[in-house]
Amino acid sequence: MSATTDPVSEFKAHLSQPKPIEISQFLDALGHEDRVRCIRSTGRADQQRLWDAVDGFAPVRLAEIVPPDIAAMETVRHFGKNTLPLFSEFEKRFCRPPEVDPAQPSELHGFNYQTMQPVTGPGYFVAVEDAKRSEVLVDYRRVPANHPEGWPEIRSNERGLSRFVYGFMVDTLRRVSQHVTIGSAARKGKDMGSWFMLSREP
Repeated sequence: MSATTDPVSEFKAHLSQPKPIEISQFLDALGHEDRVRCIRSTGRADQQRLWDAVDGFAPVRLAEIVPPDIAAMETVRHFGKNTLPLFSEFEKRFCRPPEVDPAQPSELHGFNYQTMQPVTGPGYFVAVEDAKRSEVLVDYRRVPANHPEGWPEIRSNERGLSRFVYGFMVDTLRRVSQHVTIGSAARKGKDMGSWFMLSREP
């Protein structure tokens, strides 16, 4: 990347005809703040093209979402941008439960942090690996039994307004780079035509 080139502009150029290896290398070379700026500059068409381009590119593992050196029940923030018309900037916050192997966790727990959280609910989930596809499934049909200190109260995703936002949903995550994933949402097994990108804090 040229010292005079704006990272966002260069990233958008990459997305016009996305090549996974080039995009991965570009994002890996950026600092955290610029990575977040880049993913939060994307629109629906950008994310859809990238989602298709990285299909089968490289596996994503739970140990990359919450690295092994992070203590159990410690929060790891993934800064996100979705393709919804409103409130599109958000975070997915993950933790590793204490009973699982840090190097090869069987599951992670988390919730969605966003402006409308008091109305929609925190959107708790359990994340697991899809071994057949080398992807990660973020399952809102399951909620953890407990949470780290400071996280909101756990609520079912199938009651109240949460039902219309997170109910019966499973997100699929694909790897883009070391810190960045892209996701697609499905409800009751049907693709919703909705995507999002995440960038993990260092």
